[in-house]
Amino acid sequence: LYNSLNMSKFVPNKVYLRGILLHYFIQKKSAAEAHRILVQTYGDNALSDTTCSDWFRRFKNNDFELEDKERSGAPKKFQDKELEQLFDEDPSQTLSELGKILQVDESTISKRLKGLGMIQKQGHWVPHDKVILLHDNARPHVAKPVKTYLETLKWEVLPHPPYSPDIAPSDFHLFRSMAHGLADRRFHSYEEAQWEKVVSSDGQYMSFFRRGIYVLPERWEKVVSSDGQYFK
Repeated sequence: LYNSLNMSKFVPNKVYLRGILLHYFIQKKSAAEAHRILVQTYGDNALSDTTCSDWFRRFKNNDFELEDKERSGAPKKFQDKELEQLFDEDPSQTLSELGKILQVDESTISKRLKGLGMIQKQGHWVPHDKVILLHDNARPHVAKPVKTYLETLKWEVLPHPPYSPDIAPSDFHLFRSMAHGLADRRFHSYEEAQWEKVVSSDGQYMSFFRRGIYVLPERWEKVVSSDGQYFK
């Protein structure tokens, strides 16, 4: 009983909790698992989910220094690719969370996001570009209610010739990559079978879909030049 009372009064400091994170990292647990254990053990004194993810990212980069690094008077600089990587991992992160990870203030993050043409929609950061939709002419996609709704969204719908599935990114990019990723594989956990890890070995699934869009014009040219003939 005495030990229980003493433990209930124990308030761990940040370095202590970071050491526990490092232990779970070495044990090959995920940041989410480590955060869940910290909350179960230390309650309100546990590190946040975002902070746990940030430290796991440092450990993966072979940065095992648990003490806070001294900050110079000059504001910290970061590359756009660092911000894009954070969006690949979780596009729902807030300005405050992004600022803490990159060690800059929210106004700096906000200015950089505007420069990248990013806006927040339904809690997710997305490119502020015109939406161009390419579907496969399936009946649900060309039904009148769907067409009417797409008009209200002011989306540009690209024409899709009948019986030409070769120009749909889902066919030539997504499904093919999934087929290669699933070939001769056996999964032992739900985490291993996450679809973004199947289609993209580095886990950067936003970059994966971006590549599929970039090769779309080249794919269209192949469809036209083949004169309706099938090709791989």
